[in-house]
Amino acid sequence: MKKKKQNIPSLEVLYKTEELLDAASNRYRITVQVANKAKRKRYEGIDMLDDFKLKPVIRAILEIAEEINQPEIINE
Repeated sequence: MKKKKQNIPSLEVLYKTEELLDAASNRYRITVQVANKAKRKRYEGIDMLDDFKLKPVIRAILEIAEEINQPEIINE
């Protein structure tokens, strides 16, 4: 039985990744942040019941890119 993945366009993920790398002053640091967030999300299985179809690294990229684009979310 195949798992059905959430339909996120590949180009959107690519653009969000480019936004992250452009906004970051240090590519290594942002890469480590994405990896650590993906790792945390992977082991937080309880919270992922509705979002289990999206790979943790892609979810981390989208979340961090959203945080960078909307800094008021971080300040609250």
